[in-house]
Amino acid sequence: MNTIRIESGKTLMVAHRGVSGIETENTCSAFVAAGNRSYFGIETDVHRTRDGKFVCIHDDNTGRVAIDSLSVENSTFDTLRALVLADTDGVRGRSDLRIPTLQEYVRICKKYGKIGVLELKNTFEPADIQKIIDIIVGEDYLSGIIFISFSLENMICVRSLLPKQPCQYLISSFPDDLPDTLAKYGLDLDIHYKALTEEKLAALHEKGVRVNVWTVDNPEDAARLIGWGVDYITSNILE
Repeated sequence: MNTIRIESGKTLMVAHRGVSGIETENTCSAFVAAGNRSYFGIETDVHRTRDGKFVCIHDDNTGRVAIDSLSVENSTFDTLRALVLADTDGVRGRSDLRIPTLQEYVRICKKYGKIGVLELKNTFEPADIQKIIDIIVGEDYLSGIIFISFSLENMICVRSLLPKQPCQYLISSFPDDLPDTLAKYGLDLDIHYKALTEEKLAALHEKGVRVNVWTVDNPEDAARLIGWGVDYITSNILE
């Protein structure tokens, strides 16, 4: 399987968990696959381990990607790093498929000149958000990162620490107070594509809000959204 090229115009394409349509999600292999393609950005998810390290994985436990099921936040980094993840066929056999560190992800984004779209999973303590920022600053790539999260608390914290940093509030629906919330905290939006309408998009654009839609894998859906003028499309397989 390969990625599917679409005519995206001014809409910027983001690889969801790397190119997770062809490589195991949230691995260095998936990130490099995105780096070698035309994507604007590479999205990933970050968790804190029990010993205070930051790793890239979506779920709270490793079972879906690693077969062995361990709680990410209750395991040490060394324990998690020792796991060999399954390939996209569900079989373990590639020793390179491991849970990456935040540093590895940022370095790949920087090497390939891609914007990192970094999802803060769960709700972090402010001190941990500062540590995440410090890691990115240490890699000299803060200018290449967009922060996203379903936790408004996370977004408010990032905004307080980094007043001008691109931040997208992740959400799966469109509540009536959403525009006011975005305006209050100076946030852009990352919304499930089925919750967006052309009229809502136009209203957000009038307020200066940039809109990302997730997770769009059907070319017909992507074409419609591109026609509306969405700013970003996050996809597992479309490029």
